[in-house]
Amino acid sequence: MLDSQRGLYIAHCENGALSINGKMINRHGLIAGATGTGKTVTLQVMAETFSHAGVPCFMADMKGDLSGISQTGQLSSFIEKRMPEFGIENPQFGACPVRLYDVFGQQGHPMRATVSQMGPMLLSRLLGLNEIQDGVLNIVFRIADERGWPIIDMKDLRSTLDFVAKHSKEYTTKYGNISTATVGAIQRALLQLENQGADQFFGEPAFDINDLLQTENGKGVLSVLAADKLMMQPKLYSSFLLWLISELYSTLPEVGDLALPKLVFFFDEAHMLFDGTSRALLDKIEQVIRLIRSKGVGIYFITQNPTDIPDVILGQLGNRVQHALRAYTPKDQKAVKTAADTFRANPNFKTDEAIMNLETGEALVSFLDEKGAPTVVERAKVLFPLSQIGAISDAQRSEIIRTSRISGKYDTPVDNQSAFEMILAEEERALVQADEQAVAEAETKGKGKETGKKKTGVLGKVGKAILTAVTGTLATILGTWVSDKVTGKKTKSRTSTAGRVVKSATSAATRTATREITRDILGNILKGK
Repeated sequence: MLDSQRGLYIAHCENGALSINGKMINRHGLIAGATGTGKTVTLQVMAETFSHAGVPCFMADMKGDLSGISQTGQLSSFIEKRMPEFGIENPQFGACPVRLYDVFGQQGHPMRATVSQMGPMLLSRLLGLNEIQDGVLNIVFRIADERGWPIIDMKDLRSTLDFVAKHSKEYTTKYGNISTATVGAIQRALLQLENQGADQFFGEPAFDINDLLQTENGKGVLSVLAADKLMMQPKLYSSFLLWLISELYSTLPEVGDLALPKLVFFFDEAHMLFDGTSRALLDKIEQVIRLIRSKGVGIYFITQNPTDIPDVILGQLGNRVQHALRAYTPKDQKAVKTAADTFRANPNFKTDEAIMNLETGEALVSFLDEKGAPTVVERAKVLFPLSQIGAISDAQRSEIIRTSRISGKYDTPVDNQSAFEMILAEEERALVQADEQAVAEAETKGKGKETGKKKTGVLGKVGKAILTAVTGTLATILGTWVSDKVTGKKTKSRTSTAGRVVKSATSAATRTATREITRDILGNILKGK
């Protein structure tokens, strides 16, 4: 299906073959049409045509149908009927090299990303956070970055959130208010995400983008993502694919316009990417789509109606394949008119009428020419695939996974040291320091008590000496009084005698106490206390 004169052969019209120019594949494209009009087959034809030319592709398999691209096609009555229309007498059926992936690791090699790689903007969209919660999440990522804590998986993010909540007062003046209620709301959103199985996506080994850029025997490897289960979580699906595109953009070097792109990325059910998307994220998507073509990557959106794509993005999609649209309501009729207006008109037919009358397998086709200008729209029939149409068996899927060149590379998850372990270690160190400080304070208080006891001991000696002296004095006075009563004599100057005794006793006690205090102080000095 490779036409060396005109590029890559995709469809056929009355005027002959319609091919997409190899240099213009990276100018992005759109495959649109109602359900059942042939979008999936068109995607398969384009992917295998690019693969035969040596261009790797990535695509999401929504129903399992695209996995058949890994098997050789067979002649059928439908194909026999179409062969004369394309001037094909002997189709060369063949398979394409395929690698099967699955975010949940059930139907293909696991595809993981770290939480840090996903980043706060995509994660906020994935969690459905409001503006305040989004702000707190950005603070958490900033603190983790400053402290050198890699946020790899969900438990890392939970631990970091918990740490920031506990130490919120330390960061309030620097980053703003961090309420525990907001952190709690983010934790609840994480729990919902885990219940959906998204925790299997975050972790290591993280997916290597270079594995999407492989060739085998001159053919581009087709990376097929099993998305039937992933589709049950639309935000996870769209956020995951947007992460892949962002990783390609940030990883690949600038190469300009090549003869053929490095990779073609098919984004099926593209409307999910833009549902509930913030203005900031939409601006980011627009920037990536606009600039990623210089990295040698072409992005093709597949959706039911061109109006599903914002105008700022739609204007960058130069290669168009429009299948039939139905117009049962005024809104549908307006959508048909809008779709028709995106094409360069053909004077031979009315574009809006043609869109409503296309048969299955037919499409309005307009590709960019060698100068980058859109060609006049043509009513054409898309080629039939040379690979199998429809899903493969479980045995065939298992064999493809087993014999893949990357078999075993991502199969076993790895739990390296990251934020969870680092925060746990820091909390343990804080507990140890707190214990050591408590012990030190207790020892300080203990020494104070011992010093107090020593002082009490010295003062006790003084008090004891004084008490002994006073007691002796009282005994002397009492003895004198008793003697006077018995003999009937009066002791002269009793009061003066008692005063002298007390004075003498007090002086003796004072001298004794002074000697005791002096001896205690000198002892402490000599001991170095």
